[in-house]
Amino acid sequence: MEQSTIDEGKTIAIIAYVTLLGTLIAWFMNKDKNNEFAKFHIGQGLRAGLAGIVISIIGTILIMVTGVGMFSYLSYAGWILMILGLINAVNGKMAKVPLVGDIG
Repeated sequence: MEQSTIDEGKTIAIIAYVTLLGTLIAWFMNKDKNNEFAKFHIGQGLRAGLAGIVISIIGTILIMVTGVGMFSYLSYAGWILMILGLINAVNGKMAKVPLVGDIG
């Protein structure tokens, strides 16, 4: 991928990792431009955000069933995935988010 494409889509790619609302905003911003770098990171941001929600729900259920409060740390998984993706977007890399990057 050309550096000019990466530079053009970098701002949109960064916005894609600022919560799921940011992902939606980034999608609308990229709708007309159709930048491949931004499109990749929008997809990764969506996967990371949805995985964070699912993992948080699973953690809550595990706390209710087992009573082990340590499962509350699972609620940070989505933020960690978003931060890892954000670092890749800032550095201009098209690396997939760990664990969920290949889903979909």
